[in-house]
Amino acid sequence: MAIRILLVDDHSVVRQGLRMFLSLDPELEVVGEASNGAEGIEQARKLKPDVVLMDLLMPVMDGITAIGQLRKEFPEMEIIALTSVLEDDKVIGAVRAGAIGYLLKDTQADELRRAIKAAANGQVQLSPQAAARLVREIKAPDSPEKLTERETDVLRLLALGRSNKEIASELVIGEKTVKTHVSNILMKLGLTSRTQAALHAVRIGLVSQ
Repeated sequence: MAIRILLVDDHSVVRQGLRMFLSLDPELEVVGEASNGAEGIEQARKLKPDVVLMDLLMPVMDGITAIGQLRKEFPEMEIIALTSVLEDDKVIGAVRAGAIGYLLKDTQADELRRAIKAAANGQVQLSPQAAARLVREIKAPDSPEKLTERETDVLRLLALGRSNKEIASELVIGEKTVKTHVSNILMKLGLTSRTQAALHAVRIGLVSQ
């Protein structure tokens, strides 16, 4: 089964370029496009993609607002912010809203393909610089509900960049069970994405950067 991708960018030439080189990979399928955040949400509701590539600076509705709405409606859908700006407030805003990854538009094609596949597997990918910047900014509640021992194991592996499949085999549980644990972790910590959970694990010293 190919990974279903939705492209959201206000420049049609960017969407065309992305569509062209993503279509060279048989494991990836671009199922739709949108030119702003509001349209992106409509298309996501209709097409139910696995991964959304979301530009941040767009008319009508910006990417960060759209990411926040999509995460609330579709917690299973992973979103990668794809932008031409590396500004602290944009990185922080996108991850706080629930993006699993943050890539610049000058990213190499094969790197982008790898990031999409990693996102579809629920793998958190943050450069050390972005992680260091974000750990300072994203605060989980001071007294979250206590995680169970198993949830703590899942959180640790998730923060180490493992996919659902890898976590499942390491803990000898089903992939569905991993997903349930991740949902419970996010709910207990009051977070919206695996990336935020990974940053929380770094902040509390569960894993080192």
